[in-house]
Amino acid sequence: MDRMNLNLVVGDTPIRNEAVSVYRARAALRAALEGPRRDRRTIGLVPTMGFLHEGHLSLLRAARAECDLVVMSLFVNPAQFGPGEDLDRYPRDEERDLWLAGDAGADVVYAPPVAEVYPDGFATAVAVSGQLTEVLDGDPARRSPAHFRGVTTVVAKLFNLVGPDVAYFGQKDAQQAAVIRRMAADLDFPVRIEVLPIVREADGLAMSSRNAYLEPADRERAVALSRALITVEREARSATLQAGLEAGRHELAAAGIEPEYLEARDAERLDPVAELGDRPVLVALATQIGAARLIDNVLIQP
Repeated sequence: MDRMNLNLVVGDTPIRNEAVSVYRARAALRAALEGPRRDRRTIGLVPTMGFLHEGHLSLLRAARAECDLVVMSLFVNPAQFGPGEDLDRYPRDEERDLWLAGDAGADVVYAPPVAEVYPDGFATAVAVSGQLTEVLDGDPARRSPAHFRGVTTVVAKLFNLVGPDVAYFGQKDAQQAAVIRRMAADLDFPVRIEVLPIVREADGLAMSSRNAYLEPADRERAVALSRALITVEREARSATLQAGLEAGRHELAAAGIEPEYLEARDAERLDPVAELGDRPVLVALATQIGAARLIDNVLIQP
């Protein structure tokens, strides 16, 4: 365990944290959490792959407001990257992440090496089958169900190791959140899953670690994703859902963007939806812009 005294300035904002406990080994983390569990302190977990932005920090602040102890994981999970994806170049800055996490309320950071999570001989996976993992990003022609198998395997390991009362995820990864909810329910994990709203830049672009890949011209075009989703919702409410999707595609085309998908689905089950009804509708969008594959969505409430 490393106990870090931190002092950093990000922009014009001083960030100070005197006691972030950083654990690399699962046995050490488990031992450190025995006391809080014995004392019945509520534990909040925020799983991340690092390169923190305001979206991550909003999850940490929510955990800090609700829980006695806040644990953040910091692990770029190779199991959820497919062949040819950006595992090797995924942005990393652990020192900065630790500073920001401490300032946002993290008490403990679990930052293991890959061999600690997937030791020699590791041969087990946790998979959610069916509709939730076979559409949108789970479509075999896209990231495939193997992506979500990597996500659910590492999250199940974190749930077992940390034993959180609450785990926090972002709405930007809406399909991932739906899959994790299903896994937690099916496997009887005693954890409440909280999914918090998307945090956006001032111009509407959803915050993402992969935004760092965008060149200036691509960054400007990327704002069309949020504009398209706003258009979909507006037209869906005033006309029809199909009219909204068509208007959204026109908005993307005007920016020279061809979506991998722009689809309307039931927000919980991910069944296709043809019109608005009495259940929330998720309109999900993915596209490649320059070097970045970006996702975004809007949740249309009944």
